[in-house]
Amino acid sequence: MAQSFSTQNKIALVWDFDKTLIPGYMQQPLFEAFEIDETNFWNEVNTMAQRYKQRGYTVSGESVYLNHILTYARAGKMPGLNNRMLRELGQQIVFYEGLPKFFQELRDEARSKPEYVKHDLQLEHYIITTGIAEMVHGSKIASYVDGIYGSEFIENPLQPGYLTQDDFPLESEDIVSQIGTMIDNTTKTRALFEINKGSNRDENIDVNAKMAPEDRRIPFQNMIYIADGPSDVPCFSVLRKFGGKAYAVYKPGNDEEFEQNDVLLQTNRIHAYGPARYSGDSNTAMWLRMHVHKICQRIVDDREAYLAQRVAKPPRHLKDKEESDDELPPEAAEQDTLNL
Repeated sequence: MAQSFSTQNKIALVWDFDKTLIPGYMQQPLFEAFEIDETNFWNEVNTMAQRYKQRGYTVSGESVYLNHILTYARAGKMPGLNNRMLRELGQQIVFYEGLPKFFQELRDEARSKPEYVKHDLQLEHYIITTGIAEMVHGSKIASYVDGIYGSEFIENPLQPGYLTQDDFPLESEDIVSQIGTMIDNTTKTRALFEINKGSNRDENIDVNAKMAPEDRRIPFQNMIYIADGPSDVPCFSVLRKFGGKAYAVYKPGNDEEFEQNDVLLQTNRIHAYGPARYSGDSNTAMWLRMHVHKICQRIVDDREAYLAQRVAKPPRHLKDKEESDDELPPEAAEQDTLNL
């Protein structure tokens, strides 16, 4: 059946990961497993773009860390690193207070009123991160989300000549050796449009295809994007432009992150901000619950109005002014009484 405005009953909360759902960076368990100095690794990463520029190369400062991990693996500092190991290490990721339970609580909010259930409102969670997707898949929050966008590694890459090999004998070691998918702070917006149009659920829908607003699976006005700061400005801007909500979080007690979020608010990048604390009485939890309910109520109101416009009223008996109830046929008199 063709999708229409009346079927747009889904809400999406879209989350950044590092410093939004967790206090630091997800790669910490990876560095600990191989006894890598985390501070030194990031210091190297932060200077790589400039160093490569001096050599005549242009690299992405946001994604160069993925290549540096591969370099560490090839240099023997992360021996045997593969996707299975990354997923297992993801189990060690520690989340902020209230997570992952809060994700289910928000789903329940979208089913908490009879009118929400009547219109079959559904809340979905998505994570879009420049981090490693396999680690998120292995974390405790994975079962609470509907989709994960992140950077991915390829292990055992296809070898030269694989098209002519019927029995696929050409293989390499099962270690990460290539970048399969790279998510940066700009390509995050592509993921937003995939969620918006539904191309993440239907491969026949190209994310670049023109699509009328009423045909999109989750309108932007039904979305909230939650992230930690300036690197997420492109996504914040998309949500604000198309009627969604943008919310920033900061590490509780961190003055610099608090000030950073306040600048985002003063420059109209976000609608509000609060501590990355997701327990029941925190400002952030209360704000998100409130706006989930506001979105739910708007969807209900819009759907009721839409149905009222589309469904014609049935014909009914009309009584002449001079005609009394006694002169009506018995069945008409009964119907007239019911109509009162």
